[in-house]
Amino acid sequence: MANIIYIKKYPNRRLYNTNTSSYITISDVADLIKQGFRVQVTDVTTDYDVTALVLTQIIMDKAKKNQELLPVSLLHLVIQFGENLLHDFFDKYLEKTMESYLVYRKNMDDQVNAYLDMGMDFSSLAEKTLRDIEAMNVFSESYKNFTRKK
Repeated sequence: MANIIYIKKYPNRRLYNTNTSSYITISDVADLIKQGFRVQVTDVTTDYDVTALVLTQIIMDKAKKNQELLPVSLLHLVIQFGENLLHDFFDKYLEKTMESYLVYRKNMDDQVNAYLDMGMDFSSLAEKTLRDIEAMNVFSESYKNFTRKK
């Protein structure tokens, strides 16, 4: 597959890109992934696939910079149920959910851009939405007053 970059991981933690025959950093690996490449990292001494460890390290480095990449409650669940329940969830559902979200987001962006290209006036649409919301607020207040009287 032309989309895969094969990387060797040496004991001194150096990473070697076999496609370009050059040493790279963990940040370079992250950049390759952002460009759409898949990486496969193999430990030179054991010949084990250590891709998951390297990708986890990238996420941890990002978490150090952002202080909270993942919600604390999710991290508790990962630690509590990590080996069994959450592995199955991540393996089966999380990737599909993220892929679906990205497709949905692209479709929405394309739709908005199409409306903008057509010159659609969103101000009239916004005014109608605000009128509808106001009507719902009036109805809601009337319902609250009605239920309080009983």
